[in-house]
Amino acid sequence: MKAVFGDRARLQGMLDFEAGLARAQSALSVIPADAAPAIAAQADASLYDMADIGRKAVLGGNLAIPLVKALTERVDGDAKRYVHWGATSQDVIDTGLMLQIREGLSLLEDDLTALADACAMLADAHRATPMVGRSFMQHGLPMPFGLKAAGWLEAAHNAITRLARLRKETLALQFGGAVGTLASLGEDGARVRDRLASDLDLHAPATPWFTLRDRLVEITSALGITAGLMNKIAGDIVLMMQTEVGEVFEPAAPGKGGSSTMPHKRNPVGAATARGAALQAQARAAAMFTTMDQQHERAVGGWQAEWGLVPELFVLTAASIAPLASALAGLEVDAERMRANLEITGGLVFAEAAMMKLAPDIGRMEAHHVVEAACKTAIAEKRHLRDVLGEDETVAARLDSAALEALFEPMGYVGSSATFIDRALAAWAAFTKKA
Repeated sequence: MKAVFGDRARLQGMLDFEAGLARAQSALSVIPADAAPAIAAQADASLYDMADIGRKAVLGGNLAIPLVKALTERVDGDAKRYVHWGATSQDVIDTGLMLQIREGLSLLEDDLTALADACAMLADAHRATPMVGRSFMQHGLPMPFGLKAAGWLEAAHNAITRLARLRKETLALQFGGAVGTLASLGEDGARVRDRLASDLDLHAPATPWFTLRDRLVEITSALGITAGLMNKIAGDIVLMMQTEVGEVFEPAAPGKGGSSTMPHKRNPVGAATARGAALQAQARAAAMFTTMDQQHERAVGGWQAEWGLVPELFVLTAASIAPLASALAGLEVDAERMRANLEITGGLVFAEAAMMKLAPDIGRMEAHHVVEAACKTAIAEKRHLRDVLGEDETVAARLDSAALEALFEPMGYVGSSATFIDRALAAWAAFTKKA
């Protein structure tokens, strides 16, 4: 991702715009036919001194000014007169950025696909691995670990779909000349614009969008959402790797996850890296909203702020996905510890199951009262809830010992979990097959 948004790629995107513009204008006889190949032959970023262009951009105010000058100097003969014909700096910079974004989105989709595949593997392998579902950081009810992984899978699937849609629908050519009228091209402006959009495989909006940045902010918002999802998934892993929990572990490797002072530690370094990058990405995504306040037809400040924010946002979003995908692909799941953690409350996580079993006979409110009282007794006397319920006359009259024992089987009270896992896996399988 750093390469996609690096100096050379930035110049190459701008040069691709200039070459495409010359081809479009040549095809429409706006400039001589032999001008296009002469210009395109020099549209190679490796031909230019990036450091020199960078220094000169400080005086010019943007990269396009020194780049166009350097390109013009390299083009031979009369063709040099037609470099950048009818365009303005923002046309070059914005369109070049759109070309970079297209490649960047594809990279993110690839990384998210690897992450989703890892989640699908976990969901399928652990559809019958019971663990405790937590509510407000407290033990709630039993659930299969596969359902948690299926939730991660669906989130990743949604992120891929979102980015793919934006890549196909939102990337747009910027070409409007000085203030969006293309007056320098006379009546040929709209035709050239449409031809150029086709050449670069970008959408041609009805009007130039110099200071209307909704397209760009929609893309960066999607990256912020993606980074937020990575933060959540990585956060789950961090919490499950706590010593007191110990339900999953990132894959071990020499030198990975250790401490400089505590030899026994196994740190969640992949999740930590993902979270650190995600938090920074989300901050930049939020900052992009502030850049939308752009004045009249060409902006001062907001547009320039994007130049750093967008590349950094793409790099940081990628950095939130890659280490997490690696961690999930080799995630070690301790099913025995998950089962043991279910038992640390002495059966209290099965209180709802007991209540719902009694409710048809005595009503939900009465069942809630009976089980709640039993829970209080179990806590006070440090006894298992099953044993306390077995001594209650109301319960004993309706549930024999076998029925009571069955209530405390974790996979016996997971509702539609299997269906939910199957649906997430089926949707992902259909998506990958179609792709």
